Amino acid sequence: MSKKSTKTPLPTPLEARAEMAQLAEKIAHHDTLYHQKDAPEITDAAYDTLRARYRALHQAFPDQVPSHDPEEKVGAAIAEGFSKIKHSVPMLSLGNAFTDQDVEDFEARLRKFLNLDETVPVTWMAEPKIDGLSASLRYEKGELVLAATRGDGQTGENITGNVRTIKNIPHKLSAPFPDILEVRGEIYMDRPSFFALNKKRQEEWETVFANPRNAAAGSVRQLDSQITASRSLGFFAYGLGENTEKSIRYQKDLRYHLKRWGFTLNEPSRLCNGTKELLAYYHEIEAARHGMPVDIDGIVYKIDAFDWQERLGFVARAPRWAIAHKFAAEKAETKLTNILIQVGRTGALTPVAELEPVNVGGVMVSRATLHNEDEIKRKDIRVSDIVTLQRAGDVIPQIIKADLKRRPKNAKAFVFPDHCPACDSLAVREEGMAVRRCTGGLVCPAQALERLRHFVARTAFNIEGFGEQRLRELWEDKLIQTPVDIFTLKKHRETLAVREGWGEKSADNLIAAIEARRTISLSRFIFALGIPQVGEATAKLLARHYLTLSTWRTSMKKAQDPENEAYLDLIGIDQIGSSIATDITAFFAEKHNIAVLEALEKELSIESYTPPPSTGSPLEGKIIVFTGTLAKLSRIEAKAKAETLGAKVGGSVSAKTDYLVIGANSGKKAEKAEKLGVKVLNEEEWLAILKDY
Repeated sequence: MSKKSTKTPLPTPLEARAEMAQLAEKIAHHDTLYHQKDAPEITDAAYDTLRARYRALHQAFPDQVPSHDPEEKVGAAIAEGFSKIKHSVPMLSLGNAFTDQDVEDFEARLRKFLNLDETVPVTWMAEPKIDGLSASLRYEKGELVLAATRGDGQTGENITGNVRTIKNIPHKLSAPFPDILEVRGEIYMDRPSFFALNKKRQEEWETVFANPRNAAAGSVRQLDSQITASRSLGFFAYGLGENTEKSIRYQKDLRYHLKRWGFTLNEPSRLCNGTKELLAYYHEIEAARHGMPVDIDGIVYKIDAFDWQERLGFVARAPRWAIAHKFAAEKAETKLTNILIQVGRTGALTPVAELEPVNVGGVMVSRATLHNEDEIKRKDIRVSDIVTLQRAGDVIPQIIKADLKRRPKNAKAFVFPDHCPACDSLAVREEGMAVRRCTGGLVCPAQALERLRHFVARTAFNIEGFGEQRLRELWEDKLIQTPVDIFTLKKHRETLAVREGWGEKSADNLIAAIEARRTISLSRFIFALGIPQVGEATAKLLARHYLTLSTWRTSMKKAQDPENEAYLDLIGIDQIGSSIATDITAFFAEKHNIAVLEALEKELSIESYTPPPSTGSPLEGKIIVFTGTLAKLSRIEAKAKAETLGAKVGGSVSAKTDYLVIGANSGKKAEKAEKLGVKVLNEEEWLAILKDY
């Protein structure tokens, strides 16, 4: 019998926008701590539930997505000290399931995508999810030539020298082997080795590792490979990246070949037919996991057939054909010592609980978001309370309740401020909103700093050397007030060099880092502007559609008029609705934003969008709109296929639409297409175009 999935009621669109912005900031913060610094503040399960809440809001309110959309991001940028390796095939993450019902829903979505009815069996390969550091090993002619971390999914750290010291990683594959083979897997440290390492570090007065995953990551990231060699690390293989091996067609066969080539596999695995067998395996391993020598935090389910995997493809940061079913989390009690108010880039005031550090599932937790003032009142949370933390819930980590029996007599109810703690401007809570916002706008230092931090972030301009404290100092001293000031900072070189804690080298390094970023792609530039709801994915859509900055700017000026064809063209882009369009046009309606844009254009070289290499497809460059219910494949798969063939998928029919593909119950789009002279294809005609691709 399935567990019931507990779902938090969805908020209003305005509340969703504010909550998603808060969640996105926290996800980015914890990504950096986990993937780059190996020093998480929260548990994996707590992080997963933050992602789950964000994803639920993302799906329910796609037009409210913040500019820094975590769904378009995997891991974190690579750390300094290692050379960069660009993955030939991106290393993506996995979506998560937390309940049995989530797994059943996942298979239902998969069936819908593939257009399978309930009579068609679905076979899965289920494997333990090892809690370690993801890595990719490249073999050429059977020889290990390169090893890299996942990094941000596109670019990782070169850890080849350190990986060569891991005893169960083969330096040469057992024949026969393909010419090129990238093996993906997890570097881990077993529990006995972890406890022994921490005991030794305690004896030597060194900081202990929070858990085996962090010990493994910290060991692999040593600049001295002799230190890595002294640690007991292992590697489990689970998949492939780039490879010239074309004969393997099933996940179970891949496992056989990985073992034959000399790799250790994550066991016990099981081939399962349908969710009933998957869940039986999951609960069996869940009961036995504490007796296993390695930390596992769930089970990974993968579609066994590779041809189905290819059809399903990927969405954002994860494959559609696999999911991680996480184990339930633990609880802990601690004292709440203070409630602070943080101000975000959009002016949202977020309460944060400061806690006496407590170990929750192997990770020390010292802070937890309290979400908003309604949450504090609903749970009656007060300073000095003994509170219960849980690693699952809507926020990370979640405070479940306060122990009222142990509450001090002098504990007072928390009064949420009605003025911004950063600038003392009025903080207003609009009707229907859960979030209170600072009205200070450009005069609010917290908002200004957050906007600048977003501009220089790795997913935007990626300017090294702008840590939070350094950026704050430069802003307070009025050396940087707007993004343009960053690119004119070199005129203050002498001032920088004599600042306390700086020096000639620091000043030169920062200026060199800025100069290295004067050329930027159009999509990154659009994202860096920090327009509400324009995340990385939306920025890429805009760049792909308008191609150049001048075209985009001209079109957005015309789009101020909702009756203008430019506005209709904007909302016609698939995934860009009226809400996102409103935020984009509002940005261009502000004179100070135009002034910043013009100043930046003088300082920068903004590269136009370059379409991918020609596919030779008759759909290349065409704008296609789908409507109605298709019989032989789902609309989701139809859209994905069109995009892989170089087409642009639109959301509404306009004079620029090349084809309208109609299914059953096609509605008014077919009528509009006929009036505009747009070519209409039925499903058979559409499939005929695809048959050779």
